[in-house]
Amino acid sequence: MKKLVLLFSVAVTLASCGGKKNQNSGSGLSGEVKIDGSSTVYPLSEAVAEEFRNAEGAIRVTVGESGTGGGFKKFSRAEIDINDASRPIKEEEIELCKQGKVDFIELPVAYDGLAVVVNKENSFVDYLTVEELKKIWEPEAQGKIKTWNQVRPSFPNQPINLYGAGTASGTYDYFTEAIVGKAKSSRGDYNASEDDNVLVKGVSSDKNALGYFGLAYYANNADKLKLVPINDGNDANGKGAISPSLQTVTDGTYQPLARPVFIYVSAASADKEDVKAFVKFYLQNAASLSKEIGSVPLPAEAYELGLKRFEAKKTGTVFTKGKKAVGVNIADLLKAEQ
Repeated sequence: MKKLVLLFSVAVTLASCGGKKNQNSGSGLSGEVKIDGSSTVYPLSEAVAEEFRNAEGAIRVTVGESGTGGGFKKFSRAEIDINDASRPIKEEEIELCKQGKVDFIELPVAYDGLAVVVNKENSFVDYLTVEELKKIWEPEAQGKIKTWNQVRPSFPNQPINLYGAGTASGTYDYFTEAIVGKAKSSRGDYNASEDDNVLVKGVSSDKNALGYFGLAYYANNADKLKLVPINDGNDANGKGAISPSLQTVTDGTYQPLARPVFIYVSAASADKEDVKAFVKFYLQNAASLSKEIGSVPLPAEAYELGLKRFEAKKTGTVFTKGKKAVGVNIADLLKAEQ
């Protein structure tokens, strides 16, 4: 925990002031809450579930991590109450929910900055630009961009071994859209996994590696990995290459790899008292727990708007008419909807 505090320059004591409210303690509720989906959101949902179990020992909460896309498949079949998602729901997933007669409530719960990382022994990568990342990851790079000096001439003539999110991951969708310009547009010859822990292990054991995954997984493995600052090419900001942190993700300067993450709650499940209690607990404690696990909390106003949205059982997505998650301000989006 001290490592995370130093990484983000945030005192845990500040995080604890408004969090971990056991408002549901002693309610006498019992039942089960089933969650699956994004591996990026998993650490936050598991942290909330642990705190909730302490407050409501009679309610069983299970949290899986089959990837955002895999979770939505289960969600559309009414197999789970909540799906963790590291991107907004897609049109085809909305259609699956309609076919399964599953209405959903979309709730943002945190920000995440995608961390681009190399092996700890890598001494030459000081930063990367968005254009260089595109050059590495675009479909045309497959079988062609094989060595570091092909990315930048000053880099050594050594193999570049890539590690990234699997195709069922929301992180894969977001990264390809933000970097390549089109979701799911990526080279295929890389080491892929929906489990971020697998990617961490791969990069940390491969001196020629380059990978990407959620910021919380870097924060919890900072002793094994080297974080790569990203230059988005916007010289107007005058800040050059920027590393993801609580500050840079919150203030929007880490672009384009800062994103909101969500939970999607089944409207039918939201009528159950155990699920209702858990979701309210989640929104009341997500800010403090996000800081503890290495994610970035939303503004307080966003959680308040999310709670109103849940209590009103407002179904559907705010990402309509082509709205995208890249560069979005969640509070503004929720306010505009209301």
